This record gives sequence, C-alpha cells and structure tokens, in this order.
Amino acid sequence: MTIVNFAFNKDLYTYKMFDIEKYHLKSSSLFDFLSNEETEMIKSRMTRKEYVKGEYLFKQASYSKGIYIIRKGKVKIFQTNSDGKQSIVYIYKTRDFFGYRPLLGEEPHPVSAVAMDNTIVSFIPADLFLNILTSSSSLAKKLLINLSKEFSVWINKTTIFSQYGVKERVALSLLILNKVYQRSDEDSRSVFISINRDDFASFVGTAKETLVRMLRTFKDEKIITSKGTKITILKSRTLLNMVSEM
Repeated sequence: MTIVNFAFNKDLYTYKMFDIEKYHLKSSSLFDFLSNEETEMIKSRMTRKEYVKGEYLFKQASYSKGIYIIRKGKVKIFQTNSDGKQSIVYIYKTRDFFGYRPLLGEEPHPVSAVAMDNTIVSFIPADLFLNILTSSSSLAKKLLINLSKEFSVWINKTTIFSQYGVKERVALSLLILNKVYQRSDEDSRSVFISINRDDFASFVGTAKETLVRMLRTFKDEKIITSKGTKITILKSRTLLNMVSEM
C-alpha cells in the first residue's frame, strides 16, 4: 500500500496522510494466480483481439463470453443511465484482467467496456476459465481477494465523490488518473494523462463545461499544464491538500 504523507515545518502547510491506493486498484496479472500447467492450458486456447478507439468489448446487460487481459491500451468501464449519460466506474490498463465477475455470479454485465485507444487484449473463453476455476482452489481464493479489492475501490470512489464538490472531485480524479497512466518505470512527475474531456467529465461526474472551467483554473494556478487532451500534474501536493482537508 502506497501512502503519500507530506509533512512540513510549522511555517508551511501540513498535509494529512492520504492513501491514493484506496481509489486505484494496483494492476495484477491473471497468470500470477495460476500454476505453470494452468497457464499453459490457457495460453493454448486464448486468442488475440484488437479493438479500435471507441469500440465496445461488451455492452451493459449482455452476458459474459469470457475474460479479457489487456496487452496494450486502456479500457473504460461505465454505466449508462436512461438519458444515455455515461458514468465511468473504472479504467483498466495493461496487465489488468476483467469480465469474470458476471461469470461467477451468472449474471449479465452491469457495465459496458469500451476501448479508450487502439487496444489489444488476450481473450479467454468462459468455458475454459470456469473449468480451471473449478479445479483450482488457489485461483478461486485469489479471485475472491481481487473482487474484494475491486469492490472496495469502487465503493471508496463512489462514497467520497458523493461528499466532495466539483473542485475536490477533479483534484482527486487527477491523482487517480495519474496512477492509471503511470508506467512502472516512469517518474510520477512526468506522466501524461491523455484523456478526452468527455471521458474525464464522465469520470468526475460533472458537465464537460464545468470540468473545462475547473481545469482552466488549475492551469492558471500552475497546478497542472495541458496541451490538447494531455495533462501533466505540476503540483501534486496542492491537489493532495484539497482532498485531504475533508
């Protein structure tokens, strides 16, 4: 667990301890949960699928046909209300796997999944996944742990976003997205958050116009810099202070 804690002398601000990992699920590989034999069995049958930006992997209320492992790109998971408005629940990135929750519950997908850029995934058929799950108590246990962590992240985000105003939600969203877009070998200060404003507004839960105004304010205050759809955080401490005050 990564805890960010900024403590300064009495003449400066004191930042409270803030755990960004409560709102961001650390990436893990499905193969980390499998034996060598199970890994080889899956790799012999899984297929490569490519999706262009904006293409659906699956739609809300459809039934799961298998498991997706992201090899390249990012996928947004969102719900759509009766007015057609999207609410992004989570963004998956390279190494993340998803789609198994409806299989375990024998229920339709509660969300839709769409490629945010040109995306490559490995697809594991449902029957193969369920057969291995039946014979592997270790995999079942680890998936339950993963489900619990995912649920906690989603609940934490939903809960705190219901308490925050727009300014604080945008600040926290920037910190979360900074983690999503950060590569393991990359300094967090050099991360480019490349997300269009419609998706960003959907992630924050506000109107696009409101988001744009808030980002402009952050830019004027030199908290962030932006060019096109790319955003870089310049003052993460300022953002942390905004969300640590509640």
